[in-house]
Amino acid sequence: MLERVQSERTQSDRAMIEIRDVTRSYGSFKALDNASLAIREGEFFSLLGPSGCGKTTLLRMIAGFDTPTSGSIAVDGQPMDGIPANRRPTNMVFQSYAIFPHLDVEQNVAYGLKRLKLQGGEEKRRVEEALAQVSLTGLGKRRATELSGGQRQRVALARALVMRPKVLLLDEPLSALDKKLREQMQVELRRLQQAVGITFVLVTHDQYEALAMSDRIAVMFGGRIAQIASPKEIYQRPVNRQVADFLGGMNFVRAEIVEENGASLVLDTLGFGRVKTDKPKAFVRNGGGAATLGIRPERLRVLWDNATAKFEVAGKVVERHYFGEITHLIVEIPGLEKPLSVTETNDFGADDIPVGAPIRLAYDPEALVAMAD
Repeated sequence: MLERVQSERTQSDRAMIEIRDVTRSYGSFKALDNASLAIREGEFFSLLGPSGCGKTTLLRMIAGFDTPTSGSIAVDGQPMDGIPANRRPTNMVFQSYAIFPHLDVEQNVAYGLKRLKLQGGEEKRRVEEALAQVSLTGLGKRRATELSGGQRQRVALARALVMRPKVLLLDEPLSALDKKLREQMQVELRRLQQAVGITFVLVTHDQYEALAMSDRIAVMFGGRIAQIASPKEIYQRPVNRQVADFLGGMNFVRAEIVEENGASLVLDTLGFGRVKTDKPKAFVRNGGGAATLGIRPERLRVLWDNATAKFEVAGKVVERHYFGEITHLIVEIPGLEKPLSVTETNDFGADDIPVGAPIRLAYDPEALVAMAD
């Protein structure tokens, strides 16, 4: 996974975008169902979820290309009701980039400035500034057909930034790029956001992209927001099984609640035995004592030779998948309905563990996440 670029800026606590109880219906179908959230000034915020979850619908309503059936949207403290897209303090970068092929780079970037009728060389100065921001200095006279995919993406960004919006909206702008260029552009886009200091709102279905770039993420399913939190919190402490399963791989183990005491839970499992773990803030029992424990594959560590751990489980390797720097092991544990997935680096020879070999795995109880069943 691409390492997340850490923010070097102190964000404002002031809300730049406020979405209150927004619903968007098409007949009996609700594309967005009673969504509420606040996006901070200077924040890189991602709307993450599978296709059809409502994230693009929400982005389009912030931009003014669609209208809520009910609820309200405000940008920089100003209600957006009835304000058309071209009058909002936002600009949007589309998935297709929408670069005009008959114009060169400078003309593409300057397109939106024409209606401002800037004087005294101001238009040229702003275009040059925008091109410098996206590392396209000296390419102003190139045609769109002469640009690479990454360069076209930068032109689209420059054309949006040259209008100096308070909010930049990004509708899966990296989806057309190959993996290597996409990862490079993730870093560049994050650094650009830090440099210009405005609020970015990204729509993506790629969980690793959201984790790498965002200050906070809203995970969405079926038109509803399931969780809003930092990348680390969402990954390590997902609010429910649906979020956990979508944000990377996770092992799920059936459990019974033995004791619920303040901020902790004691649970019985067939594979891990009796364990004590933190109770998530959003944990709600759905009646009875059934629960689910989750643990990420990389939080299970292979115990080599005679090494021991306070908390460990034993089993047998039933599958092995090599991925270069890491190996995925599928380990059958007595008492568990499904084998555990284990991700181990190859520094110590995980890629050489044979299928069928006995294996011991260490874990930290803090890595166990309790979720309502």
